[in-house]
Amino acid sequence: MRELYIKSGKGFLLVYSVTDENSLKELLALREQVLRIKDSDNVPMVLIGNKCDLNDDRVLSIDDGIKVSQDWGNVPFYETSAMYKTNVDEAFIDVVRQIMRKDAATSAEKKQQKELQKQNDMTAEEAASNNVGVADTTKSTSKSKNLAKNARSNQAKNDASNAESKNKSKCCVIM
Repeated sequence: MRELYIKSGKGFLLVYSVTDENSLKELLALREQVLRIKDSDNVPMVLIGNKCDLNDDRVLSIDDGIKVSQDWGNVPFYETSAMYKTNVDEAFIDVVRQIMRKDAATSAEKKQQKELQKQNDMTAEEAASNNVGVADTTKSTSKSKNLAKNARSNQAKNDASNAESKNKSKCCVIM
């Protein structure tokens, strides 16, 4: 069941109790499980030492949490108190921001790959149209129409590109 939650999760708040050293040791294994299931070292994650309000019962220091955070590649670390809501919102906001950054980067990468594929497809079409012999007049007429259409499309793109470079506008063509 835990694996299903990890697999579908986008970000993780890894919480241990500052009053229980064993909870931190268990958390180390849980982090390894998250990285293994997600098959990535780049998983949105925040380390949280909870129960910071119980100073008399404290077993783990702030430095212990900072050291673990550094060992994990400077994962954000917070000491929280669920009882007093100390740093709780901040920890959630941090992990949500990490998720949003990762989603934006993934989206930009997919968009770039899609544009590159589109350019490759257009280049392949142009190369194929230049190497085709004419055997049938109906085929040649439709091919001529397609070539003319592609030529007009390419000319329009070139005109727009030239207008953009002249006007130095990044958002629209000014005519």
